[in-house]
Amino acid sequence: MTVAHPALAAIRFAHLDLPNRLAVAPMTRVSATPDGLATADMAAYYEGYAQGGFGLVITEGTYTDTAFSQGYTNQPGIAGPAHRAAWRQVTTRVHAAGGRIVLQLMHAGALAQGNRYREGTAGPSAVRPFGTQLARFRGAGPWPVPAEMTRRQIAEAVDGFAAAAGRAREAGFDGVEVHAANGYLLDQFLMAHTNLRLDGYGGGVEQRVRLVREVVAAVREATGPGFTVGVRFSQSKVNDPGHRWTNGPREAAVVFTTAADAGADYLHIAGSGRDWYAEAALDGGNGLTLPALARATTGLPVIANGGLRDPAVARRVLEEGHAELLALGAAALADPDLPRRLAGGVPLTPFDPDLLNPLATLENARRVRAGQPA
Repeated sequence: MTVAHPALAAIRFAHLDLPNRLAVAPMTRVSATPDGLATADMAAYYEGYAQGGFGLVITEGTYTDTAFSQGYTNQPGIAGPAHRAAWRQVTTRVHAAGGRIVLQLMHAGALAQGNRYREGTAGPSAVRPFGTQLARFRGAGPWPVPAEMTRRQIAEAVDGFAAAAGRAREAGFDGVEVHAANGYLLDQFLMAHTNLRLDGYGGGVEQRVRLVREVVAAVREATGPGFTVGVRFSQSKVNDPGHRWTNGPREAAVVFTTAADAGADYLHIAGSGRDWYAEAALDGGNGLTLPALARATTGLPVIANGGLRDPAVARRVLEEGHAELLALGAAALADPDLPRRLAGGVPLTPFDPDLLNPLATLENARRVRAGQPA
């Protein structure tokens, strides 16, 4: 008798009743209108994952205010009433298809390469980010040196997250996920090499995590009890994939417990999408993985992400207790019906990198699937 894959088991996760343990990872698709409105194409895209059987869909990073949060041209926003109304078509279609959907709230900070509201960028300190802008999201050349955020600008960013979370609830989302990973603003405050501040937001990790604490607490207050609030963390960055936390276990424990104490319902631990066990390993953690540490230190349920396309690896991660949910990015792009394939024993489709090249747009993916030239 064939044993069902553990990822297909139903679960109660952070206030959400889910039919399985497979989530769609947040993936930047830069396919909104120029003013950040979600489109009918986006609604069909997210609906397709619910129709394909994914228990949870996490949206792409969505900017929160009309100051410095937007990171990419044609990135969706949740910064005003028009954004809220546009997202309603997405939540309605996902729910009609039997899915649950969480909106990821993102402030790009120093990694902004396409902001229609402001000239220049802002971050914790005036430190030029590593690497170059991301071509698949319409960027080119070196990152600009950001302006160091004032205390007033920090407070405005916190208020932006809170107001955006309230709009997300009004738009019909089942929850929000605070993006504190991958090198964006909240992650920039967490990292010692990008946060050189001498005030209460800089110094040791206990001070550098302050902005995460304030944002999560503000989001929790804005959305009220029973509404799902998650936080995403990572060691790797979009502009520095090989980055690893210094003083890994100690700093990670401080960061995770701070988010939990501020009101998070779950933690989402992301890798760069290569070898999951290598990416999730914590230097100095004596074999402990980052998701397992998050579970052990907070008691919160955890989503693991990155390098989980192989069903055998996915099975092992769940059976060994590293996480409750698995978030799939490339694998979901290749097979929007992956849960149904897994349940039916249907082979999975190899991921085609051209789905995201030269641009990570929905239109580009349609062209590749249709076999049309770039």
